[in-house]
Amino acid sequence: MMRFFVICGRAALSLSVLSCAALIAPTASAQTVKVRPAQQCLSDLRAFDSTLQKDGYWLHGSGYGYGYPAYSYGPGTLAPITDTPSNRRYLNARPGYEVRMLIASANILAQRGQQAACETVLTASKSLYASYASNMREGKFPRADNDSWRRAQIASAQPVTDNLGAYRSDQLVGTELVNPKGENLGSISDIVLDPQTGKVAYLVIGRGGLFGFDQKYTPVPWTDFKATTGTSLLVLNATKAEIEDAPKIQNDSFSSDGDFAGQSGKVDDYWLAHVPK
Repeated sequence: MMRFFVICGRAALSLSVLSCAALIAPTASAQTVKVRPAQQCLSDLRAFDSTLQKDGYWLHGSGYGYGYPAYSYGPGTLAPITDTPSNRRYLNARPGYEVRMLIASANILAQRGQQAACETVLTASKSLYASYASNMREGKFPRADNDSWRRAQIASAQPVTDNLGAYRSDQLVGTELVNPKGENLGSISDIVLDPQTGKVAYLVIGRGGLFGFDQKYTPVPWTDFKATTGTSLLVLNATKAEIEDAPKIQNDSFSSDGDFAGQSGKVDDYWLAHVPK
């Protein structure tokens, strides 16, 4: 569900070491040849993902989120903004977004068997993240993704429909989804609009795979979600088994036969029976 065509734009502008030429899709003739993934770089990516989680400055359990905080602290969050140069730097910047794109790029290259190129982009990812984490420590931002933090966030979650403000797509896509017990249910991969009303109908949950690849996609009605302060987490009153059993969609379309009404009817009926209202 992720849109990788932006990789040669924003992230590349920030890091000159990233060569967009390395990300150009292979020719049609090359695509017919089965490529063996670069296992060493995939292993290095998993190790980096583990580092992201342990540091406590990366909210999303999949390692595929935006970083922490994506938009700085705001009213009602667990810690106030302190007026220091390092903190002001993060009011409008989103280094986590760029790290995410670089990680996705490295994984693409690894899946195509390009070991050297993958390691080059991964090195760039690590460099940007190291600077990001250093600024977080200097600014004395609290470490996140610990049990007490998650419990406090989940307890504060309110229905998305009760929010008087607006949600941006980059606040939602990539955000970790948990249930009231704090169990990870996946992350938001995409947003589906109702073609008749133009309003948000579903958020698509991505589960499994590595950095967004080989995932299973499950649409859930927008009105079933709760959001924590600052949309750092989304909460759904469902179990892992209910997510697994729910109707799935293809990674490139909501309805493979173009029947939005038919597909949405199945999705709505399932979640009406499984999510307490």
